[in-house]
Amino acid sequence: MTGSALIARARRDIVENLRFFSRLPTPSPGGESEASAALDLARIAWATPIAGALIGAVGALALGLAALLGLPPFLGAAFAAAALALATGALHEDGLADVADGFGGGVTRERKLAIMRDSRIGVYGTVALVLALMLRVGALAALARGGFALGAAGLILSGAASRAGALVPLALLPPARADGAGAGAGRLETRDLIAAGNSVAGVAFLLGLVALGVTRAVLACVVAAAAAWAMSALARRQIGGQTGDVAGAAQQAAEIACLCALLIGGRAT
Repeated sequence: MTGSALIARARRDIVENLRFFSRLPTPSPGGESEASAALDLARIAWATPIAGALIGAVGALALGLAALLGLPPFLGAAFAAAALALATGALHEDGLADVADGFGGGVTRERKLAIMRDSRIGVYGTVALVLALMLRVGALAALARGGFALGAAGLILSGAASRAGALVPLALLPPARADGAGAGAGRLETRDLIAAGNSVAGVAFLLGLVALGVTRAVLACVVAAAAAWAMSALARRQIGGQTGDVAGAAQQAAEIACLCALLIGGRAT
């Protein structure tokens, strides 16, 4: 495969990820027929963290604008979180709320899955969303107090690591139901998850050199992976498999874990 063909493939895979994980405007990689084709998540898994980094950069832009306006770090972090929610259509937050409602409110596996499919949000989902937003905004504000570069790099790294985290349940667990996003994606091969992990490692190394420190960036990625694995283990116990909501909850858990892990050692004050 020639260099130009590799670049075209990489661009297509990143665009497909952005189209799936966000509402950001993206060019059609190959006409209407290709744009409407079923997502081949196994093929594009390697590019998922790169797309996540680009989504994180949207939050970094909001954080930078807030800094230029002289707003305090907490408000800047809140605006960054709002920008990310708008960029993704709150896709992952919706998954987290559904998982919290289902796992918390259901008794049987069937009842848990039924609650997760219900579009209404319950008490467990509300509490989960509030706590998730508090943790994300609080951790980001603490990072931003150490300088804009730290906050922006944290957003980009957590965006990359957490989108790889969303793939973890798809690689470790079978679909919990015969239909839905999780069943449509199928079960990823280990090599696909490793490819995504390699992309995260590349992003972590670059951001580590620029702003975060390589050791801290790598540690944050390890903690994010552990959080995604823990969500997968919980889903296995609760419903015996994965759904699109579980993938979204794993992304949220990994993002929060990554941002909090970047504070270990007291770099941000």
